[in-house]
Amino acid sequence: MTHTHTHGTTRAGSGPAEGPGRAGGDGRVPDVPAAVTTEGLPGWLGPVADAARTVRPQQLSRFLPPESGAGRQSAVLVLFGEGERGPELLLMERAGTLRSHAGQPSFPGGALDPEDGDQATTGPLRAALREAEEETGLDPRGVQIFGVLPRLYIPVSSFVVTPVLGWWRTPSPVGAVDPAETARVFTVPVADLTDPANRATAVHPSGHSGPAFLVESALVWGFTAGVIDRIVHYAGWERPWDRSRQVPLDWRS
Repeated sequence: MTHTHTHGTTRAGSGPAEGPGRAGGDGRVPDVPAAVTTEGLPGWLGPVADAARTVRPQQLSRFLPPESGAGRQSAVLVLFGEGERGPELLLMERAGTLRSHAGQPSFPGGALDPEDGDQATTGPLRAALREAEEETGLDPRGVQIFGVLPRLYIPVSSFVVTPVLGWWRTPSPVGAVDPAETARVFTVPVADLTDPANRATAVHPSGHSGPAFLVESALVWGFTAGVIDRIVHYAGWERPWDRSRQVPLDWRS
């Protein structure tokens, strides 16, 4: 744990793995404005907000939503805050006893509920906040949404994922909501994510490879690592790292 706000008692929910893993919770929608604004952002988040406005889908991933419109609409909350060591990012880790993606870190997130509203406008924003509240106990009223990245696709689960960028303006206690689903909720300093010593290429038994981060006693890989990697790159935070350094993934991943 890197910050005191990573402790707290929260409500029931479960976390996403390669992509969002929930089909929605109790249907509640956070009583907060689902709007995007960059007003009052700290200066260090400016490059991320700028990148969100200009980046194209193809610059983020080679897996893009089907033109047919097929796929399960979902959203994740990419939440930046200020911790004891400066800028940080909120992540969660799935329980090691789960049948799929056991122990895998991820962003809070899940599938859109009908109550979230229009999937083409504010629906993903509301879903990201709702899921984050259900999974980590986060108070969505303390989150300022400052950007939305292009929708991406996770072929293995047919999820169409909208990464929603948030600024943790007023931190609230968070923690593992349901220990059977989530092992922990934690924050990672951006300085650790950009440290070349913590970077590697993850190699799946299927042969697929992608960026990975070894931080906070966790291996962040897959969809989550891919989004972090692209944010770090287009925000101008990336430092040269050894892409030949490989980390094999367990066959159970």
